[in-house]
Amino acid sequence: MTKTKRSATPSAGVLGVRALNRATLERQLLLRRSPMSAVDATAHLLGLQAQNVKPPYYALAARLDDFTPEALSRPMADREVVRIVTMRSTIHTHTARDCLTLRPLVQPARDREVHQFRAGLTGVDLDRLATLARELVETEPRTMGQLREALLAEWPDADPQALAIAARCRLPLVQITPRGLWGHSGQVVLTTAEHWLGRPAEPAPVTPDDTVLRYLAAFGPASVKDMQTWSGLTRLREAFERLRPRLVTFRDEGGTELFDLPDAPRPDPDTPAPPRFLPEFDNLLLSHADRTRVVPAEYRGRSWNGNVAHRTLLVDGFLAGLWRLDADALVVEPFAPLGRARREEVTAEAERMLRVMHPDTARDIRFGTVRG
Repeated sequence: MTKTKRSATPSAGVLGVRALNRATLERQLLLRRSPMSAVDATAHLLGLQAQNVKPPYYALAARLDDFTPEALSRPMADREVVRIVTMRSTIHTHTARDCLTLRPLVQPARDREVHQFRAGLTGVDLDRLATLARELVETEPRTMGQLREALLAEWPDADPQALAIAARCRLPLVQITPRGLWGHSGQVVLTTAEHWLGRPAEPAPVTPDDTVLRYLAAFGPASVKDMQTWSGLTRLREAFERLRPRLVTFRDEGGTELFDLPDAPRPDPDTPAPPRFLPEFDNLLLSHADRTRVVPAEYRGRSWNGNVAHRTLLVDGFLAGLWRLDADALVVEPFAPLGRARREEVTAEAERMLRVMHPDTARDIRFGTVRG
């Protein structure tokens, strides 16, 4: 049983790397699998990184009891969850409610993104562009290429790619199904979130305070810079200061101030952390400015190759290797020798993952060369 330490004092000293690791894993549903539904877990985690179609499914398989791909695919088909660009200008799978509330929250970051392409938008009225793009995709969902061509007819001297990016930034464009459904293929076809979900977006919140609290519940304890890294927003210090009377504070070993919810779980640093197979782009590895709570310093950058991310393996709560699916095997590539006991634990977790995600495909489990 996990031993949990809670604090009701304004400050409770220094949290070491393992303490931060276990606290984050607990909130990420990675110390033990949760009985939550796929929709509730998606809400708790404030969305699932979804640059590709499959990562959200593997992310939930690592976190939930009795998960099957249908548990996420079905609510996506029913428009209870959607795929949309939100945090860090990347595609996330969100609940319908979060789609309509979190996208307005991060809109300032999307507006800044448009300015990066202003050289290709000379003479383009961005308000007019947003209005026209909305009419186009709500009349008939369109691919990005089709939207680009239609906008280019209005502004033939503009850069086509800049026009499409401006439309994506100015409007909450969701990828409609069958894109995103497990076992289905489909190109990216877009319409507005409001049109797809049949209800208007929420107005942008006056403050980000509620989302700060939700972020801490899913990723804390965390610094201001951590949340800014997760969200892509800036100037969040004011919100944390406003919430300070409702929070507790700590320091990490480098002296950075960390905020947390008073009653949030902070397990004992020695709490066992079972192996977990995570997808590429899992938010666990992307949502803090200081990632050493999950990524050992010596393995920094090992889960990436240029712009390509690898699927990752956690052992004892920390990044410990990569994995891939070949036609006939799940191949584990550890960064260091695992030892017999760890290897058996990893094998058992791999067997479970294959039963959950690929029950109709026979695959061996192989350990590749140690990537030392």
